Amino acid sequence: MTPSLAALLTPFTLEFFQRGLLGGALVAVLCGVVGTWVVVRGMAFLGEALAHGMLPGVALATVLGAPVLVGGAVSAVAMSIGIGALQRRARLSYDTSIGLLFVAMLALGVIIISHSGSFATDATAILFGDILAITRPDLLLLAAAAVVGVTVATLCHRPFVALALDARIATVLGLRPRWAQAALVGLVTLAVVASYQAVGSLLVVGLLLAPAVAAGQWTSRLPTRMALACAFGVAAVLAGLLASWYAATAAGASVAGAAIALAGLSWAARVAVRTPRPIAPPAPVSAS
Repeated sequence: MTPSLAALLTPFTLEFFQRGLLGGALVAVLCGVVGTWVVVRGMAFLGEALAHGMLPGVALATVLGAPVLVGGAVSAVAMSIGIGALQRRARLSYDTSIGLLFVAMLALGVIIISHSGSFATDATAILFGDILAITRPDLLLLAAAAVVGVTVATLCHRPFVALALDARIATVLGLRPRWAQAALVGLVTLAVVASYQAVGSLLVVGLLLAPAVAAGQWTSRLPTRMALACAFGVAAVLAGLLASWYAATAAGASVAGAAIALAGLSWAARVAVRTPRPIAPPAPVSAS
């Protein structure tokens, strides 16, 4: 093996890098499936809000030394319930309800973190993730989350499609649009919480949206788009981790940046493919 090739493969021989890559790939698969529905349904603001909505639970778990994923899940679920309550009881619009709880949960999370003795360290890990700190138990949780997410998305595919077309159609077909909407919000919550350690609460939406956007440039069929989104997400994790290793940059931010870059490259490649080539003028005909 040449020295240059050995140096290139060095990070793949390290156990923490392998765990980070595997954990990131599991997150990418989950986000690829769920993110496709987020883009199709225009639920990006909800994903962003839930990413910040789990901040109080993550912060409290960090301060108390409890599992951060459990704290984040409880906080995100509480926010989802709160959004629904504000819509029904206070008769606020969907985006207004999200906006109010988004700011409230973010402020509460920062207040909790500010009481920690290691404010800077805790805030950095919470906001930007620590993918290289993924442990074996974390991998088991991420694998379970990916299996649950893909299974629910598969079982609920027909109700989700009907809901995306028209809620009234879903009602006529007996597909229970309210339950379908609740299941979809649950999937978004699961993806956001599972992605937390990989890219943090500030960057999670990038991994949720960018691969789905990149895949959407090449196909309109939902199953194919989900598969492509998963592939783009895994590629972003690999590229981001390698960039982090060789450029000494933050791993979570590098993964999110790579996902956005792939979305941009996918769009540019699609535009280039669609641009018609100029037709060369016919050669002049000789009179002789």
